[in-house]
Amino acid sequence: MSHPSSTAELPSESHSRLALRIFYILLALAAFSVLISIAGRLLGDTISTVGHTDNAQVVETVIGNNVLSVPANFIRFEKQRAGGEARRLDLYMRWPDLAGYSTGSRDDFNHRGGSRRILFLALETQAMSRDMSDRFDPIYRRLIDLPGTPAIAGLRSYRFAESSGYMNEILMVGDGVDGRPFVARCLTGQVAAESLAPCERDVHFGDELSLTYRFPAKLLGEWHKLDAEVLGKMQEFLRTGS
Repeated sequence: MSHPSSTAELPSESHSRLALRIFYILLALAAFSVLISIAGRLLGDTISTVGHTDNAQVVETVIGNNVLSVPANFIRFEKQRAGGEARRLDLYMRWPDLAGYSTGSRDDFNHRGGSRRILFLALETQAMSRDMSDRFDPIYRRLIDLPGTPAIAGLRSYRFAESSGYMNEILMVGDGVDGRPFVARCLTGQVAAESLAPCERDVHFGDELSLTYRFPAKLLGEWHKLDAEVLGKMQEFLRTGS
């Protein structure tokens, strides 16, 4: 008759070890969940600031014969915050205070909740001898359906002819200053609804620079103020040129 080995575990001991093993597994899972939660919060903050900086240190950039001194938190792309000579400088700012990025304005710059308050600007050497205002009579007038229709804040809206190449766009024109009209192109339809800044205007700036700024369509109602204040703000950054 055989006898149980002296090394065999009693059922109670086996159950105790199994319970202890399960306890350690559950403890590890709980700790892992806490780490995931903490990492998620930290990562969430990181994602919301990707590409942004609240550093207001002035960066000096040279484009052609122009020297611009712009706080880093106005410059959209990290690689452009190094300064020096450049072909192009991309900026952004919040309307209506025309301020650069800050932690307090993070939601606006990340467009949370459908926020549409950010202007996008680009400075580069002129590619054309005429800016958008000067192109209206000799160029745009030939491409639009006249006489157009009255629109918001004294603007007139023109549809582009099908043969113009400007698909899903309209031209918005208003009586500007010094006999030069305010002219902007705006996207229409679903494309416009999905765009953060569906309207675009370019003007000559500084010494042979072109300034293009894109803005939300709702700001067409403030086009006088918008145009004057954007140009005024950019003039603050310009250290040379006229």
